[in-house]
Amino acid sequence: MGIGRTRTVMLTVTAVLALVAVTWWSLGRPLGVDSAVYRAGGIAVLRGEPLYGHLSGLPGWAPELPFTYPPFAAVLFTPLAVLPVQWCWGLVAVTAAPALALALRPYAPGPAPLLLAFGLQPVWQTIGLGQLNLVLMALVVVDVLRRRGRCGGVLIGLAAAVKLVPLIFVGHLLLTGRRADACRALGTFAAATALGALLLPSDSARYWTSALFNDHFAQMKGWVGNQSWAGFAARTAPDQAWPLAFAALAVAGAAVVVRWRHREGDDRGALLVTAGCALLVSPISWTHHWVWIAPALGYLLTGGRRWSALLLAALFTGWTVAVVPGGEGRERTWTTAQAIVGNAYLLVAVAAGVALVVAAIRGGPRPSLGGVPGPVYRHTPAKPPGKPSGD
Repeated sequence: MGIGRTRTVMLTVTAVLALVAVTWWSLGRPLGVDSAVYRAGGIAVLRGEPLYGHLSGLPGWAPELPFTYPPFAAVLFTPLAVLPVQWCWGLVAVTAAPALALALRPYAPGPAPLLLAFGLQPVWQTIGLGQLNLVLMALVVVDVLRRRGRCGGVLIGLAAAVKLVPLIFVGHLLLTGRRADACRALGTFAAATALGALLLPSDSARYWTSALFNDHFAQMKGWVGNQSWAGFAARTAPDQAWPLAFAALAVAGAAVVVRWRHREGDDRGALLVTAGCALLVSPISWTHHWVWIAPALGYLLTGGRRWSALLLAALFTGWTVAVVPGGEGRERTWTTAQAIVGNAYLLVAVAAGVALVVAAIRGGPRPSLGGVPGPVYRHTPAKPPGKPSGD
């Protein structure tokens, strides 16, 4: 029954988003800023234009945004070049509900968590912009929590070839004893990157030597929409070196917690810790990158911590970044109260991380946010080839 209702919700949302794409196309209205950049990247590849410069394929209504992804991603985006820009948004948007359902399945399957997730700012903003965050998250969740055997790690490698941040999950595989999967992830990433270099040699050279550190990110690092620790530092203590030290501490602390949760059989929690670490230490973590809050809420719900989940859901609806001054450096004029509200996403992650590190060092049970111990998610070891897995 639950599976049927989840499928109904998924199909309904997908149909609505497809209808929006067709309607906006028929009316000639702008739709999908980031999916327009994907399309423009694909057009640049087909036209032989520089990928990391002015994108002539951007529609007139779109802001002058750069293409910030590896060349392999641009190769994947070439089919979008033949579609109207609104249809490109629709093509990306219709993947949202299936990807979200896949990511939530190990955490909180069913229609209610899926519906709740669509009210979260990172989710609805990802859909509105035409971003791929939900797809990339689903690839990682499936690879870490469900996939085994000779293909383990491949999906993480593909995700990292499109956006570099998922490379952190290679470290997660190593920490949880999956060395072969980690090697496959790195091999897949290397193969995809090599393909991009073979097809786009000059763009690849520019990406890995300069475009990776583009001016757009540097200029926008202090914007309220960047909820990484580097963004916090740029808003509160610009031009200081101590954020690098925090990143090292965050990675070390996350490694301790991941090993602890894995030993306890809590692979779901371990994965969320790695995802949270990635969001904190990445130089740029736009609010729409925080889609990992959806499985985190599912983790709380299945642990009986309903009120904690609802409070966290309310925090991630988007109001915290909407009520504070933002843009043009106004973040540097924040009061203490505005700084707490405006940095709420990352401060919640930092607080949870500190509590988990303390618990891991003490060797006791995981901190309970609602007085109810969280669930344990254990994997059954992969069966030898030739035997049915039952999965």
